[in-house]
Formats: sequence, structure tokens, C-alpha cells
Amino acid sequence: QVQLVESGGGLVQAGGSLRLSCAGSGRTFSSYALGWFRQAPENEREFVAVISWSGGRTYYADFVKDRFTISRDNAKNTVYLQMNSLKPEDTAVYLCAASRSSGVPKWTYAYDYWGQGTQVTVSS
Repeated sequence: QVQLVESGGGLVQAGGSLRLSCAGSGRTFSSYALGWFRQAPENEREFVAVISWSGGRTYYADFVKDRFTISRDNAKNTVYLQMNSLKPEDTAVYLCAASRSSGVPKWTYAYDYWGQGTQVTVSS
């Protein structure tokens, strides 16, 4: 069992930055691939970024490449999402998730545990 708690969301102006954190519980946290997804009102949940259990592989959605960076600290059971050059269309609830996959999955069905999410609002 893994529990995930996100933090770091808030209101920021376009062009600004935020760093999201997701703290996990459980002794096996370091064995999970960790992903970030987002969901805006009336939209489906969409993939943002994922990092493998070792941290050696990452994969990003095209719309965040060169703006967002995912990282993890297994000693702290935490995954991060550094978001730079934020745009109003990045406004959404951001959720972290854990997958038993040994790869870097981008599909929601590949994830076993989900956090509650943190709101990110980017003003124009």
C-alpha cells in the first residue's frame, strides 16, 4: 500500500514557476515508477511526466517538454515536478501516481495509487 500527498500548488502569473512535491508512504516506495498527471474542469485526466523507479529514465508529454522537470529523492520518498514558463493553459489539478511498472508508463490504467491532487492556477 502506498499513500501519496501532493503539495506546492498555488496561484502564479504566466511565465512564473512552481515546484510541486509528492510525498509517499510505504517501504516499497522506491520500487514504483512515479508519474504526474493533470485534470482541468470538464477535461479528461492527462499525462504530464513520469520517472522510473531508479530515476534513470524520464518521459514527458510534448506540451511540457523543456518547461517541466520531474525528479525523485527515494531517501525522502518524494517526487518533484519543477514547472517553469507556466502558461494559463497549465491551470489544472495536478496529481501524482505510483505504478508497479519497471518502465515509464503514460497511461492512467498503469498506475496503482493516486494522490488527491494540488491545484495550480496560472493567471494571464
